[in-house]
Amino acid sequence: MRQSEASRKELMQEYVLRTTKLTKIYGKHRAVNAVDMHVRKGEIYGFIGKNGAGKSTFMKLVAGLAAPDEGKIELFGSYDVERQRMRIGTLIETPGLYKRMSAAENLEVLRRAYGIPDQGIVGEMLHLTGLDDTGKKKAGKFSMGMKQRLGIAAALMRSPDLLILDEPINGLDPMGIMQMRELLVRLNREKNITIMISSHILGELSKIATAYGVIRDGELVDEFDAAELDRRCRRCQKLVVDHTEKAVNVLEEKLHIKEFDVPEPSVIRIFEHPDDVTKINHELLLAGIEIKESYQVGQDLESYFMELTGEGGYRHE
Repeated sequence: MRQSEASRKELMQEYVLRTTKLTKIYGKHRAVNAVDMHVRKGEIYGFIGKNGAGKSTFMKLVAGLAAPDEGKIELFGSYDVERQRMRIGTLIETPGLYKRMSAAENLEVLRRAYGIPDQGIVGEMLHLTGLDDTGKKKAGKFSMGMKQRLGIAAALMRSPDLLILDEPINGLDPMGIMQMRELLVRLNREKNITIMISSHILGELSKIATAYGVIRDGELVDEFDAAELDRRCRRCQKLVVDHTEKAVNVLEEKLHIKEFDVPEPSVIRIFEHPDDVTKINHELLLAGIEIKESYQVGQDLESYFMELTGEGGYRHE
């Protein structure tokens, strides 16, 4: 019994964030509609959706900046979300900065407000986010990238275990995007911070995210990890046959193909040599296997994301 309870707690702790039917309603509009999300410890969770899909509203619900109308939020295995929110750092929409203060002065205000006794944390956060050479320059004169990094420094002041970032690379130039990407990866790997990040720049997001959630019209339509995304977008030859086991034997024994899977009965996807369609089909026919369908599938990352978020019409097989 004790072991079962311990196992249950260990399973709960696997999730840094989990929501159940989380809903936010404004008038007759469900900005967030019955969302079940799962963010595991150590992930960089890419939150994808077009403008107005509900990303910012969802993040505000988790951060306590808006109250849910229905559903539950579980943080770090606990429903005592008010206490657990002390372990979250957030940058939602635009950073709240004192424009007439320097970066150090902005962080010093937060240090005192949070009651953090360690005065050295200001310099530590400035160094961590690459702002330690800004001196007395006022935050109002910072570039967009510098403002975003200062916003992240502020979010890190209480050493969070979960960092929630809403469009942190929006409006940045290529150099700023690269610096932001390197910073987030470093925070995740060196500081063991789980990160939830929304972005419209999907190519950049795919370079760092280890898991994804896709929201459309307030509903979470899919969740998958990076390996699954690679699998979905990878080019392959898709076959529908009358005898799957026999076809698999031909692929392995006759054609020496190893990279394939059988996602459902009668369906085989061949990832190895996807252009050798004629050869593969010929050998299967010689073995007396009926090929009901044979075609290539796969699409680029941007097209797939556009389809999921409702911005494109391409249907992924």
